[in-house]
Amino acid sequence: MLKRLPITFWATVFVAVVCLSLVAIDGWRSLNARDELLAASERITSNLARSMAQHAEDTIAAADTSLADIVERIETDGAGPPAIARLHRLMEAQVARLPQLNGLFVYDESGRWVVNSRPVMNLAYNNADREYFEYHRTHPDRSPHIGVPVVSRSTGKWVLPVSRRLQRPDGAFAGVALATIDLDYFTRFYQSLDIGRRGAVALLHKQGTMLVRRPFDETRVGISIVNTPIYRQFSAGGQTGTGFFRSTQDGELRMNSYRALARYPLFVTAALSRDEVLEGWRRDTLLHSFGVMLLALLLALFGKRLIQQIERRLQAERELLQARDALESLNRTLEKLALQDGLTGLANRRQFDVTLGKEFSRAARAGSELAFIMMDVDYFKQYNDLYGHSAGDDCLRAISKTIRTLTPKRPGDLAARYGGEEIGILLPQTGVAGAQAVAERIRKAIEALRITHAGSPNGVVTISAGVAALVPQLPDSLPAELLEAADQALYAAKSAGRNRVHCAPPAA
Repeated sequence: MLKRLPITFWATVFVAVVCLSLVAIDGWRSLNARDELLAASERITSNLARSMAQHAEDTIAAADTSLADIVERIETDGAGPPAIARLHRLMEAQVARLPQLNGLFVYDESGRWVVNSRPVMNLAYNNADREYFEYHRTHPDRSPHIGVPVVSRSTGKWVLPVSRRLQRPDGAFAGVALATIDLDYFTRFYQSLDIGRRGAVALLHKQGTMLVRRPFDETRVGISIVNTPIYRQFSAGGQTGTGFFRSTQDGELRMNSYRALARYPLFVTAALSRDEVLEGWRRDTLLHSFGVMLLALLLALFGKRLIQQIERRLQAERELLQARDALESLNRTLEKLALQDGLTGLANRRQFDVTLGKEFSRAARAGSELAFIMMDVDYFKQYNDLYGHSAGDDCLRAISKTIRTLTPKRPGDLAARYGGEEIGILLPQTGVAGAQAVAERIRKAIEALRITHAGSPNGVVTISAGVAALVPQLPDSLPAELLEAADQALYAAKSAGRNRVHCAPPAA
């Protein structure tokens, strides 16, 4: 019976199936493209939030470092005329060196200006009415305090106050040391971020106060956001998060990522407008759907050209396969980059943890030794203080290049940035003596770089290293034991005078 049906019927069925398939595939493709676009937007906002958090952390940390130095000098040297004169010169130099600083100030216990960073010190002002002054007067806490933005009495600019308490030897309140960060510094950085026409970024206090926002509106500086959806989720959801929130500022629905600062009671948000993100996708979908409909109509009118249409379809599939292969290659590249430290070019902590677990298990099965070298740059904080963080980064890169060159290239050998200026080297099938030889070669090579370091007794940059090795015995041994032993050996090397290699005693 099926054989008696005309070929036109089968042609009609075939064309109908093809047309419906095209429409369905196009709909699936459009929905999938939309999901991928939103996922990409989530990654972008998350990366923006991470960058903003790091920027804010570094900005405030630099100001806080200056404050800590001022507090130490005031409490040690006192407030006599010679000490104040020296402190005034120091404060002027600090403000000139740090572009984010609007000014540095010291107030006595009554709020009167004692010294500041202005070339001509006007001591007529009194800041006892400021929120940060009242906070330190009633709180004995010596940690930095970040207040609400205020308009500076000396410059008329919006500033973010970062302050520390001064106190007498008996613990009594003796005044306040203050650093003011120009809000324009944050605004300029936020203006450099590509967030589209309707995106928004902000720096906020964990207590729910708006500090800085792009687009900037000075009437909204210092307002409370405790009743907004994003603050409620931040308060309940931990340090990081992402979601769609409708802004209470302008009513815009945005993909919003937030991240808390590690050392200060602040968090940042980065948001892209949902409509703006999908604007191109809507236009592309409309045009693409129109094309698919037109193609379906042409297929219905010109059924005799089915073979040509099938060839076009095969060509489209080949292009999709090429796109998939290109995407897989890109994903492999991104995965490799995700395991590398961006500053030093060494493996990052994530890759180190994975490799340590694998090599620890392999050494346990084989009954072989596994060695670990923990290295730390001597007096690196003083290096940063003397030459700046940019020079510190260059120093770490030079050291890391030397370590990469001298690290053995066997399978399983790994040099990784363990954290800050700490670098670890994992050496499978190596005992303490072999690891000590590797560490000593590296120590000598780094000393031979002759990187000038005025803050080190050696006059150049050096490293200290701790070496440990063990034969893992599962399930009694843990990777942390190897790390702890190397860390203790490193501590012993530093205690013994630095610029040396110390080996941990054999495991019991």
